[in-house]
Amino acid sequence: MNQQNGLEPRKSLLPRPTISFEFFPPKDEQGESNLHLTIEELKRFNPDFVTLTYGAGGSTRDRTVRIAAEIIARHQIPTMAHLTCVGSTRKELTEILHEYSKVGVKDLLALRGDPTGGPTSEWISTPGGFDFADQLVDLAAKMGGFNVGVAAFPDIHPASHGNFQQDIEVLLRKEELGATFAITQFVFDSERYAQLLFTLRDRGSKLTLYPGIMPVTNYMQIVRMLELSGGTMPSATRLKFARYQNDPASIKELGVEVAARICEEVFEVGAEGFHFYTLNSAITTSQVVSRLSMLNFSS
Repeated sequence: MNQQNGLEPRKSLLPRPTISFEFFPPKDEQGESNLHLTIEELKRFNPDFVTLTYGAGGSTRDRTVRIAAEIIARHQIPTMAHLTCVGSTRKELTEILHEYSKVGVKDLLALRGDPTGGPTSEWISTPGGFDFADQLVDLAAKMGGFNVGVAAFPDIHPASHGNFQQDIEVLLRKEELGATFAITQFVFDSERYAQLLFTLRDRGSKLTLYPGIMPVTNYMQIVRMLELSGGTMPSATRLKFARYQNDPASIKELGVEVAARICEEVFEVGAEGFHFYTLNSAITTSQVVSRLSMLNFSS
């Protein structure tokens, strides 16, 4: 990757990158059992933290709080919980923050969130609630006791309609209100991650910017995810995945290869860690982490 904006490529003697894994709250007891098995498998990589999502429309509120508490107690891994503005009043959001604090959650990812019908559905304001993530950042920061993070979009937030500078201003505003880190949507183009990182640094931002890494295992699934999130994938990479869309073994192998390459590239330009979207499965994520040259794990 080319050097940009005066930043030197990262050298191997610099500190080990952080590793984190994202999970979602399962819908039933079997799913929860499988989740804990997945976490046990991934624990061999000594993750710095894990995250637990919060369903569309706030649909998994109770499960998110309960399972976050269980992960902390059972696995002794710092657990970051998501929280969204959707369908909740300021009072209710304050109550959830107190619940998180009581169960030991110290790290929070503050998001506007998706409407009940999904990312493309119309946003409906909740009387007495929030319409933007920066309001939630402000609430959590003022309450205290949380390390607050936010979402970032290397491919530009869908609501920005292609305005990259608007995204930068939004991130800077969230940092001003108390955010200390950001986790990006899926990174399939390391140059876009670098542009976001370098632009923030040029503006004086100290936000830690964790790239979101998605090891692809299903072509149509990732196409749908990118459509919903407004993300993109370089055409050459997309064509490679499309070629193997009916060959599950080959597409998983390619998914591991692409994810590992992206990790190497973003680390070179200054990424402080990697955040893996696991989809509650350990197999492909383990294969990616095991391949990374800056780490000492073996498969």
